[in-house]
Amino acid sequence: MCGLTALINPKGGIAADTLRAMTSLLRHRGPDDEGYALFTANSVTALGGAGTPAACFGIDLPYAPQPWREVHDANLAFGHRRLSIVDVSAAGHQPMCDAERRNWIVFNGEIYNWRELRDELAALGHTFRTRTDTEVILAALKEWGKDALPRFNGMFVFLHYDTQTRRLLAVRDRFGVKPLYWWRAPDGTLAFASEIKAFTALPGWRAQLNGQAAYEFLNWGLTDHHETTLFNGVKLLPPGRAIHAELSALTRDPEPKVWYELGTRVAVPSDDAKAIQQWRELFFDAVHCRLRADVPVGTALSGGLDSSSIVCTANRLLRGESDKVEQNAFSARSLDPEMDEGAFMAAVVARTNVQHHNIWTEPGNLFETLPQLTWHMDEPFGSTSTFAEWSVFKLVGSTAVKVTLDGHGADEILAGYRAFGGPHLAHMLRQGHLLSMGQEAMAMRRSGFRTFDLLAQVIDNFSPASVRAALRSVAGRTTPMPDWIRLDQLGAIPTEPHEADQHGGISGMSVAQLRGTSLPMQLHWNDRNSMAHSIESRAPFLDYRLVEYTLALRDELKLAGGVSKVVLRKALADVLPPEISRRKDKMGFVTAEQMWVQRDRPDQFRAAVKTAVEQAGNLFMPQTSSWLNDMIDGRKPYRTVLWRVLSFGAWLDRFKVQLP
Repeated sequence: MCGLTALINPKGGIAADTLRAMTSLLRHRGPDDEGYALFTANSVTALGGAGTPAACFGIDLPYAPQPWREVHDANLAFGHRRLSIVDVSAAGHQPMCDAERRNWIVFNGEIYNWRELRDELAALGHTFRTRTDTEVILAALKEWGKDALPRFNGMFVFLHYDTQTRRLLAVRDRFGVKPLYWWRAPDGTLAFASEIKAFTALPGWRAQLNGQAAYEFLNWGLTDHHETTLFNGVKLLPPGRAIHAELSALTRDPEPKVWYELGTRVAVPSDDAKAIQQWRELFFDAVHCRLRADVPVGTALSGGLDSSSIVCTANRLLRGESDKVEQNAFSARSLDPEMDEGAFMAAVVARTNVQHHNIWTEPGNLFETLPQLTWHMDEPFGSTSTFAEWSVFKLVGSTAVKVTLDGHGADEILAGYRAFGGPHLAHMLRQGHLLSMGQEAMAMRRSGFRTFDLLAQVIDNFSPASVRAALRSVAGRTTPMPDWIRLDQLGAIPTEPHEADQHGGISGMSVAQLRGTSLPMQLHWNDRNSMAHSIESRAPFLDYRLVEYTLALRDELKLAGGVSKVVLRKALADVLPPEISRRKDKMGFVTAEQMWVQRDRPDQFRAAVKTAVEQAGNLFMPQTSSWLNDMIDGRKPYRTVLWRVLSFGAWLDRFKVQLP
């Protein structure tokens, strides 16, 4: 897990100091090593920096760096900060190249099946001098070209450069677990980076607001759902996309191409018992390969079904491989008894005997952390649950653990959110299964689904956009035309981003959430929270084999009788404590946000909202402040839009963003 940067200008003139300044802003992503490669038409210069271990300068490998010196005439430059996880020796230094120094790579992420791929490539005649997955990627690309990409099971972003063909390949993993941004500087230089903040070190950088993206965040709570960001001109390489171009062609903006499209259908047994058993085998293997590391591995534990499944499965696997198991689990706790999941965590700890580490989240710590948290997030974020996750990774960072396994993706593929209820009922109604629909609706109500929410979701699935907007307005829900944002000032066009969720039932909703309306944001926050504390976060539920298999299962193995995640509950019945497998409510790493706002720190939130509205200038209508204060005082129903406004203002201030 690392941070990478790149600068491209076919005309030359790239300076090493500029690349180093840019890369230094990503030190938190890789405090263990620092490396650079600068390319001209006829040469490659590999350099180390102040953060490069002394051992790297002496390795007998073709990418061994030289001591730092200034270079001014490169037309391509790679920068890298390394978090050493697999083969922690100096041999894992990056940028890395092949024996001929023809093919070079900077890589962020993990290829979990690197051992199997290495054996396959060795049988084809390839030789290896390290125990890194980076070297395996180089060999795989040499052997199979772009056809190597579907063979990689992992989370990854990498930039690969062939010095003979002068072609660059930039790739992002299937679900976008790892990020890659690009921005074109005023002098025409094309810059790539793992985080947007790296661009702030470049000459000509100005943080300017993207009004459309700002509207979609403020009104709908969405970020990362397409290639644009809240920074005007900064683009995000979409998941499952690649840029492959000659260096000379990159004077024009790159055109990403699809290498993986979500929706691959796989065969599943018609017999439920066999389907459940195969799901169990896939999940066990997804966890097993993510336990591979040369550093200590831990697990997040919220007390919910997803994280508990990972903790318990990892424990089962580890006990099968060793007589002595040292397993650590990390949790965010709440001082509010209604929000604390300590009893469920205790059940998992009793089952597994893991070493349990806890941290309690408090609103005072939130405001102390907000400037730093905003800087690391790069963009504003939708709720204080991001702070809870930050707190967990801060706790992990205080221990020897360098890798955690986390539950991201489970809710999206297993119908874990309440929002799946309405589309599921609407799909049954659309198919004419009225009796089954009625029975399922009653079961959902008994399981805690609110009747009004279900009805609203069903109507959403059947109504045209204009009717949905009118009904949403009457119900006090979000509509495309908010009365508190100046769309003209933002230059934004009203949208209905959730239209993609309609009509597809559970599978359609899953695909929409995986692609745009849920998972991309979760992965953004998780990446920044973990990397801010130099921790690698892995997501077993996003093993592409498990995702594709789960999407192919019939709906009733995901949501039935008002109970979600049916296949997981049945597949892991002997692994999970009964208190967890029977659990029907959902919390996760949450905070008592409404209580913090209305009960614990109303004056502090009121002051923060006032500052945020002032930061936004003329972007909000005059009534916005009073509307938000009514939420704080309890005169209006509390909505998370209050936090979005607060976070937006903090972001404008932290990055000195210029308004339209």
